[in-house]
Amino acid sequence: MKLAIMQPYLFPYIGYFQLIQAADKFVVYDNIQFTKKGWINRNRILVNGKDEYITLPLKKGSDFLNINERKLADTFTTDRIKLLRKINEAYKKAPEFKPVFSLLESVINSNEENLFDFIFQSIQAVCKYLDIATEFVISSTVPLDHQLKAQDKVIAICKTLNASQYINPIGGLDLYSKETFKQNNIELNFIKTNVVEYKQFSDEFVPALSIIDVLMFNPKEKVQQFIQSYYTII
Repeated sequence: MKLAIMQPYLFPYIGYFQLIQAADKFVVYDNIQFTKKGWINRNRILVNGKDEYITLPLKKGSDFLNINERKLADTFTTDRIKLLRKINEAYKKAPEFKPVFSLLESVINSNEENLFDFIFQSIQAVCKYLDIATEFVISSTVPLDHQLKAQDKVIAICKTLNASQYINPIGGLDLYSKETFKQNNIELNFIKTNVVEYKQFSDEFVPALSIIDVLMFNPKEKVQQFIQSYYTII
C-alpha cells in the first residue's frame, strides 16, 4: 500500500493533487502546529496577468496552536463575499469559469469555522470534481505517539497503517533516509512534477499557481492528464 502525508493547504498547486492521486491512502496532518506565511491558509491566483494572494482570515490565537485548533475570523462571513468577488473578477472570462466557480462557491460558502475542517473539505471537493478516489486519513485519528517528529512520525504512521511504500514530493529528498525506511520495511520514493503549462489570458505564463487557476483554464479531462504528469524517483 502506497502512503503519502501532507499538511492541509488552501487550494494547493497541482503537485499536491498529483501526490494524492499517486497514493492509495493520503494522510492529512491536523494535529501539527500552524505555521504563518506558509500555504495552509493562503495561495496565489492570477489577477490581471500577475500572481496575487488569496487568504483565509484567522481568529487571533497562540503561535503554538495546532492547525485543528485554529478558527476562521468572525469577519469571514463578509470576507468570503470579497474573496468570491476577487476570484470572479479574475477569472470570469476563463473558459471553465462557470463549473469551477460553482465548485468554489460551494466550498467557500461552507458554514465550517474550524480552519482544518474548512481546508480539508475544500481538498475533498476538488478531488471529487477530478474523480480522484484516494482514501483520506486524518492524522489525529491514527493511533500512535503523536509527540514523534519528522521522519520518526512518518515511519510510525506508515507502520500503523501497514504501508509498504511512502511517497513524498521531491522537495523532501534531503529530509528522509532511504536506509532508515528500508530498515523499517518501507520503500521510500519521491515524485517530481513535470512542467505543467497551459494557455492563460496572455502569452506570458505564470507558473505554480493555485489549482483554481489550472481548473479555470482547462477542461476537467485535461486537468486529469496534468495530474498524471509526473515521474517517480526511486
